[in-house]
Amino acid sequence: MTTNHTDRRDTARAMVEGRRADSGRRRQRVLTALHTAVANGDQITVSAIARASGVDRSFLYRHRDLLEQLHAADAQPPNTAAGAPAVSRASLQADLLAAQQRCARMAARAQHLETRLSALLGEQAWRESGLGAPDDIDQLNQRIVHLEQQVTDLRLQLEERDQDLTAARAANRELMARINAPNTNS
Repeated sequence: MTTNHTDRRDTARAMVEGRRADSGRRRQRVLTALHTAVANGDQITVSAIARASGVDRSFLYRHRDLLEQLHAADAQPPNTAAGAPAVSRASLQADLLAAQQRCARMAARAQHLETRLSALLGEQAWRESGLGAPDDIDQLNQRIVHLEQQVTDLRLQLEERDQDLTAARAANRELMARINAPNTNS
């Protein structure tokens, strides 16, 4: 019975060692595929590296250290020729955001210009159609409206002054009546 038990332990140990060795070989294939992809400037994604190394994607998700290396390599700028500026994902995203904002500003400006042009063309077409009043008649009508408003304002001022004058006359009459009234004290 002891031999049987010892054989099982040895078999289990051998299986564990075989599993570790297989996992080590797969880890090495993943690292090799990752370094090759970085060196060649290939796409660095979980699927691409898993495919290139011949492992399942779940292998990468189970080994967080490999997944972190993959994400770190993906965040790094690709290898560039000597003297060429390095481009990172963050700089490309910033450039894209700036371009989108510039595009939105240009679209708003174009919309504003279209609206303005439409108003000017409509005004010109109205004048040329003869449906609107000629410029000189239109100016005269505006002047009439302005003068009518002035007349109304002046009438209101005149009414206020008439009321003030009537009140002053009444006060004057009352004072004169007091002065001319017979003095009952003497």
